[in-house]
Amino acid sequence: MESRMRTDGDKAEPSGYQRVVLKNAAPHQYLKVRLELEDESTRLSAVELKTFIIACLKGLHGEVGAALNVDVLKYDEETLSALLRVPSRGLVKLWSSLTLQGSYKNQTCAFRVLQVSPFLLALTGNSRDLRLD
Repeated sequence: MESRMRTDGDKAEPSGYQRVVLKNAAPHQYLKVRLELEDESTRLSAVELKTFIIACLKGLHGEVGAALNVDVLKYDEETLSALLRVPSRGLVKLWSSLTLQGSYKNQTCAFRVLQVSPFLLALTGNSRDLRLD
């Protein structure tokens, strides 16, 4: 609870409000990512993508990173795009391990993080792709 500043001899009087700040109040973060591969004809199944994500986490953060609970909620095999869910405390670990990954089965690759939000509904649309006719 905040109080007004006091000078010598003054007593602190509590104010009529209480300031509450919630940091990372959302239990999960959602990421929309796309995997770009050197050979564009290469396709991964959802299981292969999840295995690759775990390998990325293990490569950068060890066994602790590999134990992070990452869920693939939606995956499009044609575009190699996925919607991932991760606990809020693990967002930085996941994001860093994906963006620092540079190869998949001896070919150059890159994860592109397209959108991040604590709300799943926010990832259903992208205002950058909106066309007003």
